[in-house]
Amino acid sequence: MTAPLTPPNRPSSDDHHDWRKPGPGGEPGGPAAVYGSHPASSPGVDREELRADLRRAGIVAAVVTVAGVLMGLLWLWLAPRVPLISDSTAVFLNDSEGEEAIGADGTFALLGLAFGAVSAGLVFWYHRRGGIWLTVGLGVGSVLGSLLAWQLGTRLGPTSDVVAHAREAGKGVVFDAPLEMHAHGVLLAWGLAAMVVHLGVTAVWGPRDFEGEWGSYGGWGPGAPGAPSAPSSGVPSSGSDASSSDGA
Repeated sequence: MTAPLTPPNRPSSDDHHDWRKPGPGGEPGGPAAVYGSHPASSPGVDREELRADLRRAGIVAAVVTVAGVLMGLLWLWLAPRVPLISDSTAVFLNDSEGEEAIGADGTFALLGLAFGAVSAGLVFWYHRRGGIWLTVGLGVGSVLGSLLAWQLGTRLGPTSDVVAHAREAGKGVVFDAPLEMHAHGVLLAWGLAAMVVHLGVTAVWGPRDFEGEWGSYGGWGPGAPGAPSAPSSGVPSSGSDASSSDGA
């Protein structure tokens, strides 16, 4: 009668990590000790980081809003004028087939896209980081800057009192209509362009978060020193069979 064959390299129960067994110094053993060795950030540190993010976002929003002054002046300079004429009884368009009326909206939209791309690039170049609060500050400042540019351009342009302007110009004299915005959706062009460009450059050139592997966490993982060996399949090799039968 031959003795029952025992598979070689069979791991014992001591080779497995006991999740409940305390490690050296009374610390928990196993992977829990590895993760427990990295203390979470304190609430005070989180509050300081939040204050810093909000402060940066507020500065970005203020600077971008002030840039709306430059956009308003450019809009006033580049927007096409709508020519009007009066016959002393009514005011008419001097060119009824002209497209100057929609040209002001198109000019504002193009300026908004350009200012959005430039402001997003400058914000990323200065801070070298992304973040939800920085993006929100950029978006809020862009919308406020667009509103400021709109109001500045209309107030510095020709007077909105068309009747008084026609009387001042005289009969049969062409004068400019007030600078107006008909499609108010173009006010969002700056904000949309700024957020899209900022998110894009952050995704391409922004800092990367470290993503470690299992083997880097305290030597835990497959192939790490001291890791439990995989149990064998329990089928003895042909050499073991031959030696066992010879011994029997």
